[in-house]
Amino acid sequence: MKSLFTASATAIGGREGHVKSTDGVIDMNVSMPGAKHVDGATNPEQLFAAGYAACFGSALNLIIGKESVKTDGSSVTGHVTLNQNDEGFFISVELEVEIKGVDQATAERLVEEAHQVCPYSKATRGNVDVKLTAKAA
Repeated sequence: MKSLFTASATAIGGREGHVKSTDGVIDMNVSMPGAKHVDGATNPEQLFAAGYAACFGSALNLIIGKESVKTDGSSVTGHVTLNQNDEGFFISVELEVEIKGVDQATAERLVEEAHQVCPYSKATRGNVDVKLTAKAA
C-alpha cells in the first residue's frame, strides 16, 4: 500500500463545538442537525455529504476518462441522513448524479462503475445504505 495523502482535523465539543483542519482550511463551528444553527455552523452530515460528493465526482471523472465517454459535464449531490432505530444512530446516503450529454443507460452504467472505484463507496460498502440515482441530462 502506498499512502497518498492524510487529512487531519480536530473536533472540540462534539456536535455543538468547533472543527478545524490542521491546515486551517476548515475552521468552523458545528451544531446539531436541525437545531437553530449558529452563524456559519455546519454539522458532520454536511461535511460527509460534501466529501462523498466530491470524491464520487472524481471517481466518475476517472471512469469517463478511461472509457473516453464524451459528456458535457456532471454534478454529484450528496444527501446524508442521520437516522435512529432501537439499536442507536446511523447514517444513510443518497447520491444524485447528473451527467450531461449521455443517454440514461450510459449515465446509469457510469455511476455504477464509479461506485465500484470511489474510496468513500468502498469505505461505506456493507455498512451504510447508499442509494445511487443517475440522471442523464
